[in-house]
Amino acid sequence: MNRLWLALGIYAALALLAWFTLSDQRVRLITVAILAMFAIRTLTFSKRYPESTKRGSGDRDPEE
Repeated sequence: MNRLWLALGIYAALALLAWFTLSDQRVRLITVAILAMFAIRTLTFSKRYPESTKRGSGDRDPEE
């Protein structure tokens, strides 16, 4: 599985969990905003370094 999609799925799951479990509206929005910031940061990192998001956890560098 692509590591980018896995990370974005985890961010989405955490945002949904925060949205439905936090009762204070202000804390809920701040939490979702922070998770969105991390998701955007992950996306920009994947665009800058595309080779780092495609390798699986079992793949090794040939130079190692």
